[in-house]
Order: sequence, then C-alpha cells, then structure tokens
Amino acid sequence: MAQIQWYPGHMNKARNQLEDKMGLIDVFVEVLDARIPESSRNPVIEKLVGEKPHLIILNKADLADPVMTKKWQKKLGGKGKVVMALDSLHNTNMQVLVRMIKKAAANKIEKLQAKGATNPVIRIAVAGVPNCGKSTIINRLVGRNVAAVGNKPGVTKGQTWLKTPYSIQILDTPGILWPKFEDHAVGYKLAIFGAIKDSIFSADDVALFLIANLRDHYLSDLAKFARTSKEQINLINDTDLLLALTEEYGMRDDYDRFSLYMLQRLRKGKVGRITLDRP
Repeated sequence: MAQIQWYPGHMNKARNQLEDKMGLIDVFVEVLDARIPESSRNPVIEKLVGEKPHLIILNKADLADPVMTKKWQKKLGGKGKVVMALDSLHNTNMQVLVRMIKKAAANKIEKLQAKGATNPVIRIAVAGVPNCGKSTIINRLVGRNVAAVGNKPGVTKGQTWLKTPYSIQILDTPGILWPKFEDHAVGYKLAIFGAIKDSIFSADDVALFLIANLRDHYLSDLAKFARTSKEQINLINDTDLLLALTEEYGMRDDYDRFSLYMLQRLRKGKVGRITLDRP
C-alpha cells in the first residue's frame, strides 16, 4: 500500500502562529477523534502544550466504540491532563466541558481574583487534526455559528479570537497535521475518517485497509454492511470482498466509487460504532 502524506503550507503557518500565541493561553484544549484517539494525536501539539493545563476531548464519541472510548479515557489521562468524551454534534456534555475548562484554569482564576478581577476571562486554544469536530465545539461554546464547519478537511484557514458567554475566550485554529507520519497506518486511519482530503489517496487502498481492520475487530458490523454472514466473509479475502461489495451495492466494477461510498458511510456511523485505534 502506498504511503499517505498531507501537509499543505497553511498548516505549517498555523503551527508557527499557534506557537507564537502560546504565552497568551491559559488552558489548551486538544480535540481528538474518538474513533482514532492515538492516530489523531498531533505530536507537534504535545510539544507546544508543555506544562500548561491540558484538556483532551474525545469528540464524536457517539460514533465510536463506547468500550474503547472508556479505555482511551484511562490511557490518555495523567498529570496535568483531563480527558472527556464528547458528542459535540448533538450538543451533549457541553456544560460539563465549560466546567472542566474553568477547573483546569482554577489557579489562573484565583490569581486574577486576588488582583481584583470580578469576572476573570480565561483564554483557551482549541486545536486538533482536520475534521475532528473542533469547529462544532467552538460554535457550541460561543452560542452561534462563528467557526466554519464542513465535512471535509481544511475548512478553517486562519486563527481568530472568539468570545463566549462563559468568560472564556477561544483561539480558533485550523486543523493541523504534522510533516510526516512515521507509521503508514496512521495516514490510512486519518484518511478513513476524513482528516485527509479524499483526492490525496487511492480510495480502494484505504477501503481495503478498513476492511482488514473491520474483519479483525468488527466482523459482525462488516457482515451486516456486506449483507451477508460472518461465515461467508471468512471464506474470501479482502480484495474479493471489496469486489463483491461493489457489485452488491450496484456499482458494477467502479471500485473507487464504492470505496469512497463505504468511507462516507463509516464516517457517518452507518457501518457501526467503530474505533480503529486499540489502547
């Protein structure tokens, strides 16, 4: 399988701008895709955060395997790190998020109050890979649609300070990847869940990678999507299964078209509650 890489120039610019503004940030909010918590963790962000209070959000938790989400919450937590699962699309747990941000900033709030501030403002940065739901979270916190939302990566291009009703100011940043994926599987997982533009990769390669993972961990969901039995799936290899699925869904031999269709269905949760990263 071919290596997948995507690091357009605006991401490098965004990284440099974020680094310049880190001195203004009280709490760093890192948004991960709950379906690939490890693969959607940007090592660049980890370095930028340093010793600052760090809130990690496992977003799109409604689409992820709930058992795996609980395991990832335990694994990612630690000194200075708070982890929470979130379904930002359906506005679930947003008030909890506000409380956790203020709890993480408790020391800063106390210092500001000691200086006479009656309603101290906390500044946070919200960052993550493209298409992780970051802009939806920001819009929920602000209370209106101020951050561009799309079902494709690269919608947010610049950095903006936004006000909320909660005495919290948000630095909205574009989705940022990193220059090189050391593990080729990371690129494939990011592609599967829409963090990389569909035009960058071969859809059938990514669909075959997905089928292999579903076969190993979500065979029942794969069988349901394939409209067949687990026993029948076990009789054929991944390539033949992709061919059979393309025909089953009425796309004849247009494997690329079906592959993109399968990825789109998975991203919307129509294949099942799938988590591809295993803690």
